[in-house]
Amino acid sequence: MPLTVRDLLAIPSLHLALAAGGKGLSRTVEAAYASEVTRPSAWMEGGEVVMTTALLLGADPQDHAAYVDDLSRARAAALVLGLGPSLPLQHVPAALGDLAEQCGLPLLTIPEGVPPAAVTKAVFDARAAEERRLLERTLRTQRRLTAAAASGDGLDGLLRAWHLATGMAAVVCDVLGRPLAGVGTQAPTVLAQAAEILEAVALRGLRGSAGGDIPSGRVQVQPLGAARLRGFVLLLGTDSTESRLLSSVLVSLLSVELERRHLADEPERRRRAALLARLFAGDLAAGHAEALLKSVGLGTGPIRAVAIQAQPGPPPGAARAEGSNRREDVLALAADLALAVPGGLVRVIGTTVEAVLPEGTDVTSLLTRFAPGRPAGIGPAVTPQHAALTLRQAIALLPASVELARPVMATEAGSVRLLLSLGSPAVLAAFADTALAPLDTADGDGELIETLRVWLETNGSWAETSALLGLHRHTVQNRIAKIAKLTGRQMERCEDRVDLWLALQAREQATGH
Repeated sequence: MPLTVRDLLAIPSLHLALAAGGKGLSRTVEAAYASEVTRPSAWMEGGEVVMTTALLLGADPQDHAAYVDDLSRARAAALVLGLGPSLPLQHVPAALGDLAEQCGLPLLTIPEGVPPAAVTKAVFDARAAEERRLLERTLRTQRRLTAAAASGDGLDGLLRAWHLATGMAAVVCDVLGRPLAGVGTQAPTVLAQAAEILEAVALRGLRGSAGGDIPSGRVQVQPLGAARLRGFVLLLGTDSTESRLLSSVLVSLLSVELERRHLADEPERRRRAALLARLFAGDLAAGHAEALLKSVGLGTGPIRAVAIQAQPGPPPGAARAEGSNRREDVLALAADLALAVPGGLVRVIGTTVEAVLPEGTDVTSLLTRFAPGRPAGIGPAVTPQHAALTLRQAIALLPASVELARPVMATEAGSVRLLLSLGSPAVLAAFADTALAPLDTADGDGELIETLRVWLETNGSWAETSALLGLHRHTVQNRIAKIAKLTGRQMERCEDRVDLWLALQAREQATGH
């Protein structure tokens, strides 16, 4: 246990006596030093026992009040006042004792014959002994944790050994926050209560860790894994020096265990990749395709394929040689997705990761979490026997995703907006101006442009355009005739109508409205 003022007072050889401030005897002592300055806080870090003869303090109660206040603000552990015939004071000034009592600052006296160095040495020896005891306890606990890791009991064995040694509740979860193992009566509630802290750590991967207060107490969240994030451990309890030392050991052993589990899961990932290859074969009957999905715990509802172009390069915070670890990075991405997607149907083809997801899966969140910044095509939802079709469309969308620097969904593939989004604002503006410049010049109030837009959107309906614009039919016809004359377009020709409509869409895309 840490050295307290009460422990220091109990050392017989120091001949210390309590004069005031008994409420603060449980304060932890970090150091001890002698000082005669009247404002010692500038030299303090907190937890010090300050020894003085009050040589410069004087007898003014206001000076005493300022001195005690300075020690209190500096979080002093205690004040030791030297008394004796040849010292400035032979007894404790009443004002000084009253002030120390009021603020709970232990005021001790020490006789003239005991040197201040004896107090300093006693504090040093006690702290050194405590550090030795802490080190011995830590080594014993480390041996227990290591033995648990070698026992083959996995995560449960490690957490039981931790709880037995520290009494702290702990929970291990995977990268999605799903519980893998827990120990302690509060373990079942920790994950839900610490969701925000866990999410903050997850955003930083292996570089992140955080602590905070939750209804169950103080929680520490640490990432687990070697080269890649494999999960998290949440430790509930006091953030003591001993727990910090031991938690680093626990994190290392848990990381090794999760890496072992990852390697042990490789045959299952290969089996599911083989199932996915059969699903993508394209010649399956409906019943066979549904049976494949059921074998991995999925229903028989609509599915969609996702194709992700895995790019070479180091993950955040790591240095990788380009090319040499490219395959490793692709496989690691596939393994992450196999853990995250329902059913785990994921495979690697070259540098592309392909997966099948149930229709209701939040694909955007999934890609943001596990494949940020990577090109991705998202196929349409289809019945299971048409998995090959959704995969072909997902792969076909990868070039557009590369250009747009974002995932692209199949619902966008037939959209003119997707086509227009591939061009830069300057190119789109130039295309629009080329077609619409004659109207811009002759149409100061924008009437012709607006009439053209509504007429094209109503497929050239005179009656509907008139109703929407609140104009007479002949007015609309005159405006369209004027547009044809200004632009040199034949409005009955499909090609000319398409050109003008694309020009309007391009201008909207370029300007954002």
